[in-house]
Amino acid sequence: MANSKRTLFLKRRLRVRNKLRKVNAGRVRLSVHRSNKNISVQLIDDVRGVTLASASSLEKDLGIVGKNNVEAAAKVGAAIAERAKKAGVEDCYFDRGGFLFHGKVKALADAAREGGLKF
Repeated sequence: MANSKRTLFLKRRLRVRNKLRKVNAGRVRLSVHRSNKNISVQLIDDVRGVTLASASSLEKDLGIVGKNNVEAAAKVGAAIAERAKKAGVEDCYFDRGGFLFHGKVKALADAAREGGLKF
């Protein structure tokens, strides 16, 4: 029986996340979620189980509500970098989940790096 797209996505997400946890123990995780209509990102401290900062294309102050393209992802990446500095986070690791690292996910990562996050 063939695997569905969803099960393949979930397997890929767990594989990526488990490998990253082994290598980056104790660091803050920059977790990305991309849907068909929006993109969001969170800075998560897994040791304490707390979200330190978040940004999403749903936020009205970013001016990209209802858009899900590379430019919107770049604005979300810049916003999370700014909020990470306010939270006192400079170093993190990038958890792309099950999403491939190209297009919107890559644009978000590049904008976060330009904003000062190191990963």
